[in-house]
Amino acid sequence: MGAARLCQRLLLLLLAWAPRFSGGLRSAQRRWPVPYRRFDYRPKTDPYCQARYTFCPTGSAIPLMKEEDVIEVYRLQAPVWEFKYGDLLGHLKIMHDAVGFKSSLTGKNYTMEWYELFQLGNCTFPHLRPGMDAPFWCNQGAACFYEGIDDAHWKENGTLVLVTTITGTMFNEMAKWVKYDNETGIYYETWTVQASPDKQSVIWFDSYECSKFILRTYQKLADLGAVFSKIQTNYTNIILFSGEPIYLGNETSIFGPLGNKTLAAAIRDFYYPFKPHQTVGEFFVDLLKIIDRVILNHQFYLFYNLEYWFLPMKSPYLKIIYEEVPLSNGNKTSFGL
Repeated sequence: MGAARLCQRLLLLLLAWAPRFSGGLRSAQRRWPVPYRRFDYRPKTDPYCQARYTFCPTGSAIPLMKEEDVIEVYRLQAPVWEFKYGDLLGHLKIMHDAVGFKSSLTGKNYTMEWYELFQLGNCTFPHLRPGMDAPFWCNQGAACFYEGIDDAHWKENGTLVLVTTITGTMFNEMAKWVKYDNETGIYYETWTVQASPDKQSVIWFDSYECSKFILRTYQKLADLGAVFSKIQTNYTNIILFSGEPIYLGNETSIFGPLGNKTLAAAIRDFYYPFKPHQTVGEFFVDLLKIIDRVILNHQFYLFYNLEYWFLPMKSPYLKIIYEEVPLSNGNKTSFGL
């Protein structure tokens, strides 16, 4: 009987400790989607991070509008890199979003958008630098405000349409919110990750990119009293499909002196094929490696909120959708407000 009781106690002890062993990996109590992390301030960018195209080259401060001004608000959308590839990415519904403003008092118009400081590739995959154990990320994104609206750019292959009008007071309140949002929401997140293509599927991680900024802006204007037109509005969403994500740790816990060297090597090995390519041959060799790991072996390592997660990938693995998201109606939603 004594041995039986001892076995029972050992079993109860193991059951009590089981969640602690696995809690850092899988947790029934974890909140999904993982909340996007905001910060107290925006850090300086590392000189190593370089942009092929300068971020916000004509940017300016958001002006203070007169309270009695009536300002038109425009929905702007065009294919990503339309300036270089025309409507090529538009055929895949890979679109970039912005918002335009026109002052009735001054006649001036303005564009506001949010995008990567160092292009999309750098925000999606890291650099593996010699002499550095941890992958190096250049993944900041930020708001850009500048005078003028490039009608041809938005109209030719995209959208330029009036969606509401606001007062100068509402615009100035929105400007205060933009400053807060831009200083605290720092890192670009390319992927939405969810359990399946079903509309009611669990979302593990939500993206944080240009369209989400525009949606948050519309929501803020709605909260301030703006009434939007009843038009259909669609946005690009790039989705990975996986089972429940497994939390792995942050840079220090994985790549630091007391880190997990096996896991560190696996993460570096996973990201290696995503490096910039010099030749077509290199590209296809690495593409085969990516297919082998992501599709055949169901593996993906995600970097989100400065932490690493393992995604047990499953069919259909990746999908680009152009989904409808109605314009705001004044009720707070999940756009980060």
